Amino acid sequence: MHGAVRHVWGWVLVLLGIVGLILPVMPGWVFLIPGLIILSDYFVWARRLTEWCKRKANWMEERAHSRLRGKHGGNSDRGETGRDSAGDH
Repeated sequence: MHGAVRHVWGWVLVLLGIVGLILPVMPGWVFLIPGLIILSDYFVWARRLTEWCKRKANWMEERAHSRLRGKHGGNSDRGETGRDSAGDH
């Protein structure tokens, strides 16, 4: 019985997430991601989609970090504002 309730709860969250993606008043990802995580225990397609989302999130995080390092990395004469410590040029 517990597995059936969890299964239905996963589908409810996914459907709420889809509705939330369409409606501007409700954030769909808040419901969609947990629903997919629950359904990934029961369906291979949900597991593959969840793994793809994890890889994509990691890639986006690494890309953001590398862009920040490229903008501010290696320049010790710049403070937090990114301005030259000697003044504006």
